[in-house]
Amino acid sequence: MSADRTIKLKTERMIARIEGPIGWMIFNNPARRNACSTDMWAAMPEIIDAFEKDPAVRVVVLRGIGETAFVSGADISEFEQTRSSAESNVYYEGLTEKAGKRLAECRKPTIAMIHGFCIGGGVGIAVGCDLRISADDGKFGVPAVRLGLGYGPAGVKKLMDLVGPSYTKEIFFTARHFTAAEANVMGLVNRVLPKTELEEYVRGYCATIADNAPMTINALKRTVAELVKASPAADIDYCNRLVTECFDSQDFIEGRRAFMEKRRPVFRGV
Repeated sequence: MSADRTIKLKTERMIARIEGPIGWMIFNNPARRNACSTDMWAAMPEIIDAFEKDPAVRVVVLRGIGETAFVSGADISEFEQTRSSAESNVYYEGLTEKAGKRLAECRKPTIAMIHGFCIGGGVGIAVGCDLRISADDGKFGVPAVRLGLGYGPAGVKKLMDLVGPSYTKEIFFTARHFTAAEANVMGLVNRVLPKTELEEYVRGYCATIADNAPMTINALKRTVAELVKASPAADIDYCNRLVTECFDSQDFIEGRRAFMEKRRPVFRGV
C-alpha cells in the first residue's frame, strides 16, 4: 500500500490526494464556489489516470473545498473567452466531454460527496459518478434555460437514467434549486446526511467498498454501463466475459476460502 500523498498537478484549482484506499479529487476554487474553469476540467482526466494506476486506491471521492459548494457549475466568467465563438465553444465542449467521459469510464467506484451548491456542471459531474451522497444543505439545479445554453444529449441522458423523463424536464424547465430532500425523492442522490456527519459517513462507506473484490466491482460497473445503453447497443457477450474473468480470478478463490474459514477476505484485484 502506498503512503498518503498529494499528486502534483498543473493547476492549483484542483487537488488530488491519496489517503489509504481513497483517492480524493477536490475542486479548489472557493472564490467562485468551486465553479469549474478550463484548467479544472483539463485536470480531471489526469487525476483519474493517476488514481487508476495506483493499486492502493480502491474508491475515488469527488468533493468541493470549503463549506459552501460541491461544484457550482462552469466558471461563467470565462465564457467571453471560452465560448464566445463557434471555434472556442468546440474546444470548450471537448474539454468538458473528455472530463465527463473519463469520469464515467473510471475503473474504480466513484462517489460524489456533496454539500452546498451542486449546480449546472456540478450536477453533470455528480451524475457522472457511481454514487452521490449529499449533506442536508445540498442545493441542486441546472440553469441552462437562464443562460440560453443548449444541453447535449449525453448529459441529458445521464440525468434521465437516474431520475426519469418527467423529473429531468422539471429540473431543466424550471432551472430552480432543489433541496437535498427533493433530490433524494427524485433518485438524484443515494443518501442524505446531516452536514456534520457527511465526511465520516463517506469515509466509512469507502472502507466498506475497499474491503470488497475490485474485479467484481469493476465487472459490475462495466455491466451496468452496457445495460443502460439502448438494447441493440448493449454488448451482452462482453458482460458475460467480465463475469467469467471474475470466476477465473484469484480473488474468487480468496473469497471462497475466507467464507469457509470465517475470516475477512483480502482481495488483490487479480
